[in-house]
Amino acid sequence: MNKENIMFGIIGLVAGLVIGFVAANSVNRNAMTSSTEMSGMSQNSNVPPGHPDISGMNPQSPDAMANMPQVKEALQKAKDAPNDYDAQLKAALFYYQINKLDEAIETVTRANKLKPEEVQPLVVLGNIYFDMEKYEDAEKWYAEALKKTPDDISVRTDFGLTFVLRGSPNYDRAIEEFDKSLKIDPKHLQTLQNLTVAYTKKGDAANAKATLAKISEIDATNASIAKLQTEIDNIGKK
Repeated sequence: MNKENIMFGIIGLVAGLVIGFVAANSVNRNAMTSSTEMSGMSQNSNVPPGHPDISGMNPQSPDAMANMPQVKEALQKAKDAPNDYDAQLKAALFYYQINKLDEAIETVTRANKLKPEEVQPLVVLGNIYFDMEKYEDAEKWYAEALKKTPDDISVRTDFGLTFVLRGSPNYDRAIEEFDKSLKIDPKHLQTLQNLTVAYTKKGDAANAKATLAKISEIDATNASIAKLQTEIDNIGKK
């Protein structure tokens, strides 16, 4: 399940306010990577470095993608070369995109064991478990990734979201993580948006309003402002 569906199912009307974050990270989520982990990739690429161009691929058609020769070749190579780190990681990315999450976990776990010093497999595992709605598992892997790259705002904010989305939310911990992201970039709109949601869900109108004011200062035309304000106004009425 993708983040959009998760958020609409759990947060209701506030979900649309979190979508700003989701949209900003959709490429990273679909490729299971962020700018830090895949510095060798172009920002618009959904495939590992050095992979043949598949720009014509429809990312919403996993069945079609699974039948592409280069994908089949990559998956077979991972099976034939279990000790090849790059092959395992590339296969994990493809398995994820064709919705074979168990296989994605298996291959990226193998990559992690081959090169435990690398951060990308940790983020990949976090992303897979996040999309499986196993937020405690996602938290574990994001935490490991952040030990290596503590200034990665994308991973840090995903980490914070695991505390918002789990069955027993921990809004204080989510707020703590969002605050850490904002120390890196105080004007990071997606983090501010998520922080406002966390305060709203917690019932803290004062801090929700203060955070919303920061969003307004940075981008007065931000489409989330009116919805956020409505949710803040409804605190205590539900």
